[in-house]
Amino acid sequence: MMTNLFSVFDPSTSIYNFSMNWVSTMLGLLLIPMSFWLIPTRYFMMWNIILLSLHKEFKMLIGYKNVLKGSSFIFISLFSMIMFNNFLGLFPYVFTSTSHLSMTLSLALPLWMSFMMSFMIYGWINNSNHMFAHLVPQGTPPLLMPFMVCIETISNLIRPGTLAIRLAANMIAGHLLLTLLGGTGPFLTFSLLNLLIITQIALLILESAVAIIQSYVFAVLSSLYSSEVN
Repeated sequence: MMTNLFSVFDPSTSIYNFSMNWVSTMLGLLLIPMSFWLIPTRYFMMWNIILLSLHKEFKMLIGYKNVLKGSSFIFISLFSMIMFNNFLGLFPYVFTSTSHLSMTLSLALPLWMSFMMSFMIYGWINNSNHMFAHLVPQGTPPLLMPFMVCIETISNLIRPGTLAIRLAANMIAGHLLLTLLGGTGPFLTFSLLNLLIITQIALLILESAVAIIQSYVFAVLSSLYSSEVN
């Protein structure tokens, strides 16, 4: 029986002598969106800035007009995957997948066959004059035009191979140099060993830069090839 009007506010609900009335204080937290609790870390903020910068650059390279929506994110994902694989290969006893043609061709060939070929077919059907203009550089003498058409056609067909070989060759070269120099360590004197360690550290820093540069070059060249027919 209620003794007074204000007794309705007394905490009285309990389970096993555990007061449950104060649980209502926490129920409001369940209604707050989960994004309220997500505090972006410095790593997340840095990566977000990089992705936004890449998005703007790839969108500019592909062309703001006559571009498929979201096509820039394909090249951003390509850049991210290659860069992470390149960096993982710098750790000891980690397999460097991007130094093998089977991996790099698996990235370049499907991209060229699906994404770029669709652009090329679209360009030849809807903008034939523009596509023919790409086969003959400006200022080419009329006598050399048939040869230039053959050369440009071959260069268009071997683009997946050049992309794959460029990435694999650059990754192989750095790793081979590090391996060859590291193999001479047991046969050197103490003073030369210190010099070798400094050289290895400098090469490792260089390879870290190469890992970023080669992934960027692969993605940029892919976007430039697709932008030729826009």
